[in-house]
Amino acid sequence: MIFSSITFLYYFLPWVLLIYFAVPKKFKNLVILLSSLLFYAWGEPKIVFVMIATISVSYILGRLTEKYPQNKKLFLWIAVALSLGSLGYFKYADFFIENINVVTGLSMPVLKIALPVGISFYTFQVLSYNIDVYRGTVKAQKSFVNLAAYITMFPQLIAGPIVRYQDVEAQLADRTFTSEKMLCGIRRFVYGLAKKVLIANILGEVCSAYGAATETSVLFVWMYAVAFALQIYFDFSAYSDMAIGLGKVLGFDFMENFNYPYISKSITEFWRRWHISLGSWFRDYVYIPLGGSRVATGRMYFNILMVWMLTGLWHGAAWNFVIWGLYFAVFLVVEKTFLLKKLEKSAVLSHIYVLLAAIISFVIFNAPSMSSALGDIKAMFGMGGIPLVSAEAIYYLKSYALVFVLAFIGTTPIMKNVCSRIKASEVVETVVLIVLLVVVTAYLIDGSFNPFLYFRF
Repeated sequence: MIFSSITFLYYFLPWVLLIYFAVPKKFKNLVILLSSLLFYAWGEPKIVFVMIATISVSYILGRLTEKYPQNKKLFLWIAVALSLGSLGYFKYADFFIENINVVTGLSMPVLKIALPVGISFYTFQVLSYNIDVYRGTVKAQKSFVNLAAYITMFPQLIAGPIVRYQDVEAQLADRTFTSEKMLCGIRRFVYGLAKKVLIANILGEVCSAYGAATETSVLFVWMYAVAFALQIYFDFSAYSDMAIGLGKVLGFDFMENFNYPYISKSITEFWRRWHISLGSWFRDYVYIPLGGSRVATGRMYFNILMVWMLTGLWHGAAWNFVIWGLYFAVFLVVEKTFLLKKLEKSAVLSHIYVLLAAIISFVIFNAPSMSSALGDIKAMFGMGGIPLVSAEAIYYLKSYALVFVLAFIGTTPIMKNVCSRIKASEVVETVVLIVLLVVVTAYLIDGSFNPFLYFRF
C-alpha cells in the first residue's frame, strides 16, 4: 500500500483516523501499531514477521542493557549484529554471492530473497534506539506497544524520514492534539501528494520515454538526466512531506528531511539539505564514533570515504551505488581541502557546479550498471556518437516543458512563499487543497501503479 493510492486515501486512512481519535488516549499507540502492521503487511504479509522479530529483539536487549549495565557492551554488539545481519541477509546476500562468483569463478546459486520494503529505514531506527540506550541518552522503553508503535509507525515506515527514538520518546507517552496542528498536517500531506502525483510521476514519464526511445541525442540524454534528478527530489521529498503531515495529524513532530538542496552553493551544503535524517544518522552513529574531523587529516579523509561508501551501500546492493557514494566523498574531501573558499567567490559558478555534480551523480544512481552510467555521461558531453538533437527529444521537450518549469520553480523557496500567501486566507487555502485533492484523485483513478522511488531501498 502506498500513500498515493485510492486504497490508502479513501479506505485505509479514514478508518484508521476514525478509530484513532475515537479510542481513549491509552489505546492510541496500540491503534498505530495494529494499523501500521496492516499497512506493512498489505503487500507482503509474510515479511511482517521479520519486522516483529526485529522489534522484539530490540525491546528485550534494550531492557537488558538498562537492567544489567555491566554487560551493556555485549547487549549492544548483539543488537548491532542481529540488526545488520538481518539487513545483510535480505538486502546484500545475493550481491556478495554474485561478486564472490566473479572473483573466484565459482557458480554459487543466488538466493533470490525478496527485500522487505522499508527494511533499511526501520533497521536504522532500531539501531539508533539500542545505541542510545547503551549511551544512556534515552531510557529503555518499558512498553512493548510503545516501542513497536515507534518503529512500525506507518507515516514514516517505508521511506523515512529516519525518526530517532529520542526525538519522539516524550511524544509516545504524551502528545497534544490541536486543530491548528491537524490543519498543518493536512496541508503538508496534500501538498506532498500533489508533488508526487503531479510532478514526480510526470517527470518519471520522461525518464521512461528515454529508456524506451528508438533514437537518442545529446539533448535527450540531458532531458533524462535533469528529469530524473528532479523526479527523485520531488518523489522523495513528497513522501517526507506526507510522512511529516500524517505525523502531525497523529500528534507527532518529525524532523524535516529536505531543505531545497538544489539551491546549495557546495556539495557540503547540498548534503546538509538532502535527506537530512540519513546524513545526521551517519554523522552521529558512524562518522563521529570513527573520530570525525577531530583526528589527523588522513584519518579524517578515511572517515569520510568510509561513511560515504556505507551511504552508497545503504541505498542499494550494487556497485553503482557504492561508486555514487564515493563520488560524493571525493567532492567533500576536495571541498574540505581547498575548494570551499574558492566557491564563495562566485554564487553563479558555485550553483552551476552543484547542479552539474548532482545531475551526473543521479545518472550513476539510476543506472542499471556502471557501463550504462558511463555511456550516458559520455553522451551528455557529446562523446557518444549521437546527434545533438533528435525529433523525439524535441517532441518530449515540448510535451513536458510545463512540468519542467514547475519543477524548477518547486526546487526553490518560491513555492513555499506562494503557499504562505495562500495560507493567509482560510477560504482560498481550503479551495486550493480541495482542488489539488480532486485533481490528484483523477490522476490516480486514470493512472497506473506509482510506487515511490525509495521503496526499493
